[in-house]
Amino acid sequence: MGILNRMTTIFKAKVNHSLDKMENPGETLDYSYERQLSQLQNFKRGIVEVTTAKKRLELQASSLRADVSRMDNQARQALAADREDLARTVLVRKQTAQEQLNNLDGQIAQLNDQQQKLSDAEARLSAKVEAFRTQKEVIKAQYSAATAQVKIGESVTGISEEMADIGNAIDRAQNRTAQMQARAGAIDELVNQGVLADVTAVGGGNDVDRQLAQISAAQGVDAELAAMKAQIGAPGQRPQIAPPGSGS
Repeated sequence: MGILNRMTTIFKAKVNHSLDKMENPGETLDYSYERQLSQLQNFKRGIVEVTTAKKRLELQASSLRADVSRMDNQARQALAADREDLARTVLVRKQTAQEQLNNLDGQIAQLNDQQQKLSDAEARLSAKVEAFRTQKEVIKAQYSAATAQVKIGESVTGISEEMADIGNAIDRAQNRTAQMQARAGAIDELVNQGVLADVTAVGGGNDVDRQLAQISAAQGVDAELAAMKAQIGAPGQRPQIAPPGSGS
């Protein structure tokens, strides 16, 4: 029994959850309002039926009242004509009609009370239905506003999450850029210090090799320049070259 009760509880909980997701409060309120209007119409039809029945009995009572009055006159005429037997017969009929009239008057009074009660109930129900209609529209408006607010909140939340992702991406890019800049600066410093070789330098080698190579190149230039001077001679011993157009 314990397992069965637990399964029943779980099933009801899941059904209620599904119904909650499917239920539209606005539609539910409109349906309830329509049901109340239907009950109100039933009350009004009941009042019409009671009123119709009362009017029908009132017509019958009016006819019987006329018959009672007529038979009373007939009995009087019979007595005036010394027809006591006929007067007695008429009075018996009058008494029967009077009893029927009294019965109809009682029924009419009951129907009148019932009509009044139904009218009062209809007035109270009409007031409740109108109050429910007003409350229904307010609740529907509040629900629509809340739904819109939830959608806006969800949109803003989505945008916030997206902006957070973008901010994180920017931070990662800036950190990566700073790391690359630091790495490039470190490499330049090590190259200048000769710790790392500059592979783009002509001839390769480290800084010491480059300086020695520059010294050797300078010595070679000096030696070649001295040799050229020896071949040409000192400035005072150089042969004079005549200017163009002279006779010598």
